[in-house]
Amino acid sequence: MVVPVHDINPVRRTPWITWLLIGVNIVVFLLTPAAASTGVTRDSLGELCRQEAFYERYGAVPRELVDNRPLPTVATGEVGVGPGGPGCVIERRWYDKIPALSVLFSMFLHGGWLHLLGNMLFLWVFGNNVEDRFGRLRFLLFYLFCGYAAAYGFALANATQTQPLVGASGAVSGVLGAYLMLFPRARVWSLVPILLFIPLRLPAWFVLGLWFALQWLYSSGYAVSNAGSVAYLAHLVGFVVGMMIALPLRERRPPGTTRRSGRVRA
Repeated sequence: MVVPVHDINPVRRTPWITWLLIGVNIVVFLLTPAAASTGVTRDSLGELCRQEAFYERYGAVPRELVDNRPLPTVATGEVGVGPGGPGCVIERRWYDKIPALSVLFSMFLHGGWLHLLGNMLFLWVFGNNVEDRFGRLRFLLFYLFCGYAAAYGFALANATQTQPLVGASGAVSGVLGAYLMLFPRARVWSLVPILLFIPLRLPAWFVLGLWFALQWLYSSGYAVSNAGSVAYLAHLVGFVVGMMIALPLRERRPPGTTRRSGRVRA
């Protein structure tokens, strides 16, 4: 997969909401159990149990979203020993949880540093131009709506799954879909894995189209990813929703542009 690092697509105003979202994601991550995990060494069972309990409490569990009620039993974060050996203790839920609100929480939680940095890189590269076209408040609402659509879309297709969804991927995917609709010919400097990583300037339609195609291949099972447990279907849903919302804005002349010789220039 190509890795976008910078687009050649100037904006007319400072992308405060994009920067705010990136900042909030980083701060929240630093406050979660996953921040202590480097990903280099295997986490202890105690650390894994604490992470499981945390994400079950604050993550978006597909079964909870479909049923609109929290699971009756959850991980406590403690380690116990059962017939099969050491494992995480499961007990009756002792806290209240609103499934719909957990989707909002889950958009700012990540499973590790690579998960966080990958999402924030894509938001950094593509979010500013989409915010510029939408406007700050509408962009924030758009971002959150795509995140909700992605989570519920995945939940409807995996109604019995109890593994929590965490990450900004669904919302960021919506941003990518909108960018593809609004700026398909913009040039994006990307690292292409040819032997090593070679920087190339590629059109946005190619970078984002390739990204979408890979998500579809992984989601459908035609290709296997080594990225672990990833909700690729949520990425697809967020991307398509973002495209649909941005479609009416394609022909709309942004504020501050001028019309010359029958053509719109940004």
